[in-house]
Amino acid sequence: MSEDTLPLSVLDLSPIVSGETAADALRNTVDLARHAERLGYRRYWIAEHHLSPSVAAAAPSVLIALVASATRHIRVGSGAVLIANYTPLLIAEQFGTIAHLHPGRIDLGLGRSGSKRFAEVAADSGRAPAGHVLVTGRTSVVDDVVIPAKTSISFDTELFQIKARLLGQVDGANDDYAGQVNDVLSFFRGDYRSPEGVELRALTAENADLQVWVLGSSAGASAQAAGEYGLPYAANYHLGGATVLESVDAYRSAFRPSGHLAEPYVTVSVDVIVAEDDATARELASPTALWVLNMRRGLATGAFPSVADATAHEWTDDERAHVADRISTQIVGSPATVVERLHRLRKITGADELIVTTITHDHSDRVRSYELLAEAWKPDTASG
Repeated sequence: MSEDTLPLSVLDLSPIVSGETAADALRNTVDLARHAERLGYRRYWIAEHHLSPSVAAAAPSVLIALVASATRHIRVGSGAVLIANYTPLLIAEQFGTIAHLHPGRIDLGLGRSGSKRFAEVAADSGRAPAGHVLVTGRTSVVDDVVIPAKTSISFDTELFQIKARLLGQVDGANDDYAGQVNDVLSFFRGDYRSPEGVELRALTAENADLQVWVLGSSAGASAQAAGEYGLPYAANYHLGGATVLESVDAYRSAFRPSGHLAEPYVTVSVDVIVAEDDATARELASPTALWVLNMRRGLATGAFPSVADATAHEWTDDERAHVADRISTQIVGSPATVVERLHRLRKITGADELIVTTITHDHSDRVRSYELLAEAWKPDTASG
């Protein structure tokens, strides 16, 4: 991969696949990070999920520190650390500590999650059983890129409240998201003042050589905060494809130059699987739909299934509709097919960078997917 090429990065969920354990998934994360570094990917980001039967990335700061220690120069960060599960002080101290030991290599991606965000979805949850997909709007195609219909997933509100309590979330955890982001930044700057006017300093955070990002899925609080503070923004296509265009537009409209950035900078996340030919790639991608279905229906046995398990599943029309928004945005195929579609996505979003997430049942297929993409991502194709 050349420096002249639009940068590609990696988003890893540490997937737990059927027949393996969380320990296997975590070891695979470290292994994949080393491969990503060798292949020239710019960043390696770790997601955050809790109490999941299929995702082992539950402690992003810990895993980021381990990956940074196992690599030499690739940037390592959070995609994202969910701010409602911590406090601004804890986030600043944790990531400042890592950055002091790995200066110039750490990205702190801040995500909005918690009571307020889910309260917005809960209004729809009463209209359907838990796990049901509520579709509003229509699917469209923009320059051959699928923009799925807006959807929300109704959920078990009692189960959510239990999880929120276990994570230490409190009511109103995201009521002032921009203020929380500013508090994180203030600890890094060394000028934090409490609401009571008390000046406090977190020396493990001050002067940390890291980059702060905001991740978002809509034109709401995340895009606004990223723009107002002049931070780079990561827009979500693989999970929030329906609103990705309005998300990046809102960020750019809100952007103010800062000490962090003179101009807006956007990376867009995308779900990708590459193989030697289109047919093989489609086979490797076939378990994704069943995995998404199981997760959305809250099944405890939600580990990423094998191709054989996916093939054996007898789909109903309702089930296919249940996962259509996720599967329609997945980019699958040979290197040439995937490169062409990625450049279309880059064109309509104006992305400065793309961050790729790849999940296959066999770890070797996942590594090979990233290898094939890196080899095909040439400077003469980067113009889109």
